[in-house]
Amino acid sequence: MSAECSSYLSAEKVLVGAFSCPRAGGDARNVYCCGFQDVKYCCDDPHSFFPYEHSYMWWLSVGALVGLSIAAVVLFAFIITVCVLCYLFISTKPRSKLDTGLSLQMAGKTSC
Repeated sequence: MSAECSSYLSAEKVLVGAFSCPRAGGDARNVYCCGFQDVKYCCDDPHSFFPYEHSYMWWLSVGALVGLSIAAVVLFAFIITVCVLCYLFISTKPRSKLDTGLSLQMAGKTSC
């Protein structure tokens, strides 16, 4: 069994000629033509989309989850801090006008 990969233009706009899978000198299990419009290769899984192992994607996912978790904790702490500060501002606000300590006197009256 073999597959034929048609010719294509690479990302660098270079024409790559058609080839058969498996390639001469390559792994005999790679009988399928895989890839995209700008890169094609022989592979052993007809549903393969990348020419390298998928394990790297797991680490990207773990890194993304750790980063999102840290961002969520920071955002949560910020929101809690703002709520506490607003509560303290509202609850410690004086209920009446402040006493300035100055007594008011009528204009024109002088005390001797």
